[in-house]
Formats: sequence, structure tokens, C-alpha cells
Amino acid sequence: MKIALLQGKDVREKVFQQDHLEQLRSIGEVVLNEASGNPSEEQTSELLKGADIAITSWGCGPMTERVLSSAPNLKLVLHAAGTVKPIVTPELWERGVRVSNATEALGKGVAETALGFTIVSLKDMWRLSKETREGGWGSVTNVREVYGLTVGVVGAGRAGSHYIKLMSNFDVNLVVYDPFVSEEKAQHMGAQKVTLEELLAQSDVISIHLPSIPETHHMFNRERFALMKDTCVLINTARGSVIDEDALVAELEKGRFFACLDVTEPEPPSPDHPFRRLPNVVLTPHIAGAVNNGMQRIAQATIHDLQAFIGGRSMSGEVLAEHMHLLA
Repeated sequence: MKIALLQGKDVREKVFQQDHLEQLRSIGEVVLNEASGNPSEEQTSELLKGADIAITSWGCGPMTERVLSSAPNLKLVLHAAGTVKPIVTPELWERGVRVSNATEALGKGVAETALGFTIVSLKDMWRLSKETREGGWGSVTNVREVYGLTVGVVGAGRAGSHYIKLMSNFDVNLVVYDPFVSEEKAQHMGAQKVTLEELLAQSDVISIHLPSIPETHHMFNRERFALMKDTCVLINTARGSVIDEDALVAELEKGRFFACLDVTEPEPPSPDHPFRRLPNVVLTPHIAGAVNNGMQRIAQATIHDLQAFIGGRSMSGEVLAEHMHLLA
């Protein structure tokens, strides 16, 4: 079995450690791209010659007919990253090549970040830390425990469902909005399925886990912000496009909400953007998901799916053609 890693050397070395490469070599012949930067179509075709398995990642281009013609026996593309939209083509599906990605691994990091935001924000640690650094000993009036509150989860995909799992360890009421999740599945997760309007009105914490698709563009807008509690903690580790930022700024300037934003539209926001000065905003530079050692979780997930494919088992990251319109 020939396994071709198509991503540039700079990307590969961030994701795949030597032990991961050794695991791959125990499965088959491994071909590495030793050039840095995004591979060209010509480079990709050359690397892919005679391959059975392709491993792609950030920076890899579409699997065009020209690329695929060099690998007539290609059976599987493992995308060691999130969305597969940059690499998937109709020709790939027409050839019956299966596709998998690492969104489950990425989703765990996103959910863990959202959990951290939840605890620290409810505890009012951002303000208290600032006040103690400045010589004070801040009031604990606004501190809340992760207890007896309602936590709303908008989107129960890989990241959202893992966030629900993590929050199930706390004594909170979990509600979820996701049109593609049944009441039974929500209950199995440990949450109650509600409408978006019900979730907005009930929740003390709202964690957004939506893809960036036309249906979710500015889903959080002026009308929906009006439904939310003044004391709500709003967490966005998904995509900046799901929030109407002008509408959010208007509410934050009134002192409503506390927002934890790991994503914006665009990224980064302008140097003078209100998100950078408002006291009720925490802004982080898109660190949810996989960063530094977290990249290794992506590599291991990719290898697990390869092992599952070889063993005839289901792949946790498999992407189907009919689901592409729902993906970020």
C-alpha cells in the first residue's frame, strides 16, 4: 500500500511527529512532500503517482482530474485538517474515492476552549484578575458558579456535542438547538432540544458551534440579541460570520452580555475595532481547535481512520457527498 502525504513539509512537521510517520510506515510505503509551501497541481500529481491513500491538510489544493489521473488506484483521501471543501471535487466522488477529515479531533479542542471560557467568565475571573493586578481586591458580586444555570448549545456537531459531554459533568440544565438533531438524540447527549428562541431566552451561557454556511450567516442579529438575558455569557468558537458584529457591539456598549470571541469577521479585526476596547469582551486569536501540541491529535485521528478503513470499520471522520452542503 502506498501512502502519499501531499501537504508541504512546513505543515506536515506541525501535524505529524516521527512516531506518527512510523505508524504510517508500518502500514505501507510512505511518500513525503519535502518542499515547503502549498503544493502545486504538478507537485501533487507527482507525489500521488500510484498511491492507494492520500493524506492532505492545510494548503492542499483540489483533487482535480489531472491530479487523480496519476493515481488510478486511489481509494481514500484522509484530510488532516477541518473542512474538506478545498480538496474535494466532483471527480473525486465519481471515482468512488472515500473521504475523511479530522473535525472530531478539532472539535474536541474547540469544546475544551468553550468550557474554559464558560468557567472563567461565570467566575468573573477576567475582571477580577485585572483589578487585583492593579492593586485592588475586587468585589465578588458578579461571580457565578457552574451550578443551577441553563447552558445553551447552538449546533450539536462534533464540537457542540463534545461541549455538551463536557458540560454534563456539571449541575447545569443543558438545552440545544440544532434542526438536524432529534429530541431522542438530544436526550441521549444529555440535553433538551428547544427552539432557537427558547434557547436564547432561557440560557445563562450560550456557546455557538455552527458552520459558516448561507443559512447561518448573521444568525445572531439584533432581533435575536434582544431575546437574550442581559447577564448572558456568549461564546463563539465557531465562525465570525454567524454573528452580526455591529448588532453585538451595540448590545455590548449598553453593558449587556459578556462575550468570549475566538473568531471574528474578518480576522483579525481592525486595530480600532470596539471588540478590542470594550470591557465586556474577551478576544482571542482563533486558538480554539488545534494549536501547537494539539496538532498531534489531528495526526492520530487521521491514522485511526486509516486503520479503521483497512480493517473494514467505519471511519469517525468520514464525509459523504450528500452532506457537503451542510459543512463549513
